Amino acid sequence: MRQKINHAEETPYFCELFDYICQEKQKLARDMKAYTKGKQYSCELCKHFCSTKSQLVEHKKTHTGEKSYSCELCNYSCSQKSNLAKHIKIHTKNKPYSCAQCEYSSSRKDNLVTHIRTHTGEKPYSCEQCGNAFSDQSNLVKHIRIHTGEKPYSCEQCGNAFSEQSSLVKHIRIHTGEKPYSCEQCGNAFSEQSNLVKHIRIHTGEKPYSCEQCGNAFSEQSSLVKHIRIHTGEKPYSCEQCGSSFSQKAYLITHIRTHTGENPYSCEFCEYSCSQKSHLMSHMKTHSAEKPYSCEQCDYSSSRKHDLTRHMKTHTKVKK
Repeated sequence: MRQKINHAEETPYFCELFDYICQEKQKLARDMKAYTKGKQYSCELCKHFCSTKSQLVEHKKTHTGEKSYSCELCNYSCSQKSNLAKHIKIHTKNKPYSCAQCEYSSSRKDNLVTHIRTHTGEKPYSCEQCGNAFSDQSNLVKHIRIHTGEKPYSCEQCGNAFSEQSSLVKHIRIHTGEKPYSCEQCGNAFSEQSNLVKHIRIHTGEKPYSCEQCGNAFSEQSSLVKHIRIHTGEKPYSCEQCGSSFSQKAYLITHIRTHTGENPYSCEFCEYSCSQKSHLMSHMKTHSAEKPYSCEQCDYSSSRKHDLTRHMKTHTKVKK
């Protein structure tokens, strides 16, 4: 045990062995003694102790991503029976813990305590390495792994390791092909809820991210970030070979192919290949009868816009 120092307020005592934080040194000692008493089974992947072998087996599922307990009322599943018991309370109307400042209520007291900090701005859990502070102890534990490099959650199929269990769960869906989040309007399914939220905006037309300089709005924050670079002129992606810089990573990748000669996009009808997907799409029109680009001055039409542009010069060319 050691004491953390925070000049902003009286800070807790932190036990590195259990990722446990407490305001009083004596209470920390008592809690740690009580925690390990009668617990002879320890997890070799982390520092968790269990009193029975069956509890240890259940705990290890948090590392493997196995979810043996499922909710009968929704698609929720988890690795521990106690977590399922907490989840089921979501489906009941009994939410005795209410926020005095807003309409929030919860079936669990710890959720209310964390919620209240959104009003007070209190962040009692601080990282001693970088000073970042958090309102929830679990977020501090996750953050500390950035410094330590600890990745306690491993994929049994490919060996990839992750610092958060939620990241492992998302990763496992790459192997299983599971897509639990479905769009009610078109049926498209996604492996992550955040991707479903972005997709739904295609139907609703919602664009919550607006540019303060020109008013353009976007459905994704990443699109706004890219757009803002038009105003700032920022080009954070640079070519190591020639020094050219670009506002988007995709532009850099395309540019690098001018050095490597890589042409990853190939035509299935002929030997044509190119470095950009847009060029391949333009080329494919040469194999179809479609000619959407027409000359207004004669009967000429083309499948490609740049061919029409070249043709137009035959009308404007001055004959000597």
